[in-house]
Parts: sequence; structure tokens; C-alpha cells
Amino acid sequence: MLRHLHSLALVAALAFLSEAQARELPEKPNIVILLIDDAALMDIGIYGGEAATPHIDALAGAGAMFTQYRSSPLCSPSRAMLLTGVDNHRTGISTIPEVLPPEHVGKPGYTMRLEPGVKTLAARLKPLGYRTLMTGKWHMGSGHGDLPDSHGFDRSFALDASGADNWEDKSYMPFYADAPWYEDGKAAALPEDFYSSAFIVDKMLDYLGEDTSDAPFLAYLGFQALHIPVQAPPEFTANYLDTYRDGWQALQTRRWQRAQEIGLVPAGSAQPAFHPDLRSWDDLSENQQRLFAARMAVNAGMLEAMDHHIGRLIDHLKAKGVYENTVFVVTSDNGPEPSSAEDPRFETWLRANGYHTGIERIGEKGSYGFIGPEFASAASSPSYLFKFFVSEGGLRVPLIISGPGIAPARIDAFALVTDVTPTLLDMVSAGPAPEGSVSIDGRSLLPVLSGAAPAVYTHEDAVGIEVSGNAALYKGPWKITRNLAPWGDGHWRLFNLETDPGETQDLSAAYPDILDTLQADYAAYAARVGVLEVPAGYNSVLQVEKNMTAAVLKRAMPKIIAFSIGGLILLGGLIWLFYNILRNRKKKAINNAS
Repeated sequence: MLRHLHSLALVAALAFLSEAQARELPEKPNIVILLIDDAALMDIGIYGGEAATPHIDALAGAGAMFTQYRSSPLCSPSRAMLLTGVDNHRTGISTIPEVLPPEHVGKPGYTMRLEPGVKTLAARLKPLGYRTLMTGKWHMGSGHGDLPDSHGFDRSFALDASGADNWEDKSYMPFYADAPWYEDGKAAALPEDFYSSAFIVDKMLDYLGEDTSDAPFLAYLGFQALHIPVQAPPEFTANYLDTYRDGWQALQTRRWQRAQEIGLVPAGSAQPAFHPDLRSWDDLSENQQRLFAARMAVNAGMLEAMDHHIGRLIDHLKAKGVYENTVFVVTSDNGPEPSSAEDPRFETWLRANGYHTGIERIGEKGSYGFIGPEFASAASSPSYLFKFFVSEGGLRVPLIISGPGIAPARIDAFALVTDVTPTLLDMVSAGPAPEGSVSIDGRSLLPVLSGAAPAVYTHEDAVGIEVSGNAALYKGPWKITRNLAPWGDGHWRLFNLETDPGETQDLSAAYPDILDTLQADYAAYAARVGVLEVPAGYNSVLQVEKNMTAAVLKRAMPKIIAFSIGGLILLGGLIWLFYNILRNRKKKAINNAS
């Protein structure tokens, strides 16, 4: 009881300190959110990665660098949580349409759109006098009223898909007929000289230049880097052509060692496992090794290219004299992408759509790059697994918050993707949400950023995450995970992350009472937010294939119907023709006989 009262008192104190610190910040700072797609914890230079990211590194050096931040394992749920502060199930975007089983279609929390009452950060800031601007990937609802212009953004140039080509205006997978780009809710085309990172920044600079008033702004940039297809200008890729030639196991070891050196994990922490279904680097031919090393070079080049264009945005803000009063948030939506294009069926689609997967002009227009599950597993080191799954490799990603009122610091306190929006609202003293709004689940990190408190979560707080059957719950040093096929078996496992951040030792048998307690906490979380259990035997990879096939057939159905009708008409015509030929022959035979 005393421990419970202590926790309540701490929460109340943090709330008071949060409000007090918000009042000390400059009035209405500008806000820039830079969202990387599929970046691992250690991809950014300052987190120990190989890619040169000097502009992001400078933001981290001037502000707060979080080391224990968690997101969701998939893009749309993470974006919904990031921009609303609400658990993904309560936003309506529990998962992504590509992996949604038919049993969940249209159910509350699974409508794949921001549901009524869910307010974005833009919708909250706009009444406070903010200009609200968005460029890049959206992927949070595609029907009428679902795009950024209907959710608080004054100007937007948005990709309503999980990804797209980075050089051309075209789709990257059969699920989409094309690359659905929209400007202010209306279908839009891309320029001839398009490259995603350059264009996303260019368009934001255009929007920022439209208003010469002193009104504060929110700028949300959803980059396509590092989502597949991995593509980058050759001058950036060239910087890394020799970096990954010793393979994925060597990269995993290097990052694990580096993580200990810079304190991302305790010294002596066990090296994360390499899933037994993953290939060994030595099993590849020399040509295959060269190709995969080049793909990883493009991946690093793509990140450096993005950082380069972020530098252009920063230079613009400095030139306009608004940089010093701008809060920057830099993060990733989830861990690295394991998907590949090594399926012969997919390769047929790629060829039909002008793609190749070879080493020639790799990363350039027409090249379809991917790092695959092996390099994704290596990139996620010192964590286990990758995107889609709730092991640390899918959830533990970078977070940087920099700007006025934020002293340079490294923050090792636990934080969650839903905490970003309430933190930013706290910074601008936004006040209570409009009546009828869905309540925020996250907590303001302002007490941690200001140094007023060491953490905003106590060891008694249970924090759940679930996406498409993959589920986890954090509580103090403990974590339980349940990963489904194809990279998991559906069993709950228990880990102590303080001593085993790589999730190498399942402690379920040693601590059954703790496992039971955390499972009960997860059940309470799932009931509160409305988690639906996936069908028996669910496999996200197989579900993607089913949904892609259904999407292709749906698009092709008018042609199939037209072809079928045409075929029937042709068949009927042939039958009529043959009938008349036979009838005429019969008449001729009768006439000849008479």
C-alpha cells in the first residue's frame, strides 16, 4: 500500500513539475519532427552506426539523447501513437492494412483510420495559432476525410501507402496500383527530378516560405529512408562500398561491442542470438556476398543522404532566425526491415514494373534494394530480431529531442512513442484537450528533459504493446514477449533487460510468479485498449501475400469481367457462325438431292 501511495505521489509531483517547467520555456516554440522509416537503434552515427549523420548528431549533442525509448514494431501504429499520444488500438490503427486478417476488418480499433475523437498533435496546435505542415509518408487512412488535411494540417504533401519508389512516381509492391501521393487531400504528381529525401525537404521549405508572419509552426517530415526499396544517390553509396564486406555476423558483433563501449548496454552483456533460420555469411557465394554488402552500402548511403537534406532544412531555419526557438524530435517508427525480394513470384512483378535486384547501378533508378532478414538482424544489434516483432530489435529505436529549454543530456529513463505528443503539448502549455477527445495514454517527458525527475515511469508501471498478435509488456527491469511465426513460436518468454538486454535467456521457468504477474498485467492492458486476438495459425508474411493477391485480383476484376464477357460474346458468335454454316450446308445438300 505504501509503495502504491509513493507511486501516486511521484506521478502527482511529476505533473506539477511538468507544468512548472513548461512555463519556463520560450512561448510557443516551433516544432520539427523528423521521422526515419525503419532505422535501428544504432544506425545513426551518434548511436554508434557506420553512416555519417552529422546534422542529426549535432541535434543530439545539443539536446537529449534517449537510450531506452521504445516504439511499436510496425509503421502505421507507431505513426498514429507518435502523432496522438494514444495507444494504437485506441486510435483505430492497431496494425497496417497489408497484414490485417479478414476477421479484424472494420472492427473498432482496426478500421485502419484515425477514429472519431482521436486528435493529432497538429489538430491540438492549430487552435493555438500554429501553422501545421506535413510532407512525406502518412499511411494512416486513405478514405475521404482520412488524409492530413482532415487531421489538423494546413498544408501537406503526403504518401498514403506503406512505401513507394524513391526515384519515380510508382508503387513498390503489388498491394498498391501506384504511389498514392496527395497534396492537401487531392491527388498529386511528383516532379521529374524527384528523390524522396530531397523532395520531402524541398516541399517543406516551400510551405515554410508561404507565410512570412511570426506564427509558430509544426513541421512533420515522414522520410522514406530507410524503407524498401533501399535507394540512394551513388555519391552517398560510394562511401560504404567496403564497410559491410565481412558480412552480417561480423556487423552484429561490431555493433554489440560498440554498444558496450558507449553504454547502450552494460559491459559484459550477452551477445544477442542470430536466429537459427538465418543464413550464415560463409554459405553465400562470393558474388552473393558482394551483392548483399552493396545493398547494405546503399542502406547507409540512404541514411546519409537523408541527413544531408535535413541539414538543408536546419540551414534554412538558421538563416531565418528561428532555429534557436525550434524543438526538434528525431526518431524511427520501428526497427530495421527484414523483407526481401528473393521470392521468384515477386521477382516477376519487379521485372514487369521496371525493377532489377542486381549490383549494376545499385541504389539508382530502377534498382530495388533491400537488406534482408540477416542484415536486419545484424543492424538491430545489440538487440534481437527486427521490424514486425516485439523483441528489442523491433521496438528499441533512437529518440532525440533538442531545442530551447533542453540541456544536453543522455537520458537512460524508459520512454514510449506515446510520450512524444504529450511532451510537446506540455512544452507549449496547450491546456486540456477539446471535449469529446480520446484521452492520451502517454506521459510528458518534460520532467526528465528538464532534470526535475529521473523518470516518468516507476517500477510498478506496466506498459503493454501489441501489433498483429506480437505482444510485449514492460514492468521495471522485466519484459515478457510473444512473437508469432515466421520468426517466433507464439510462446510467452520472460527477460530481465537490466542484465540481459539482448533477450538471450528466458527466465520463465526460474521466475514463474513474475511471468504470471506480467501476463495478468498484459491481459488487463489488452482488455483496456481493445486488442483482438489474431486467428489461429496467423502468420504476418503469409497474410501479406494473401492481401496482396486479393488487392491485385480486385484491381484486375473489371478487366477479368470484361474479358469474360468478351469471350462469351466471341464464343456465342462462333457458335452462331458454325450453326449457320451447317444450316447452309444442309440446305445445299437438300437442294442438290432434289
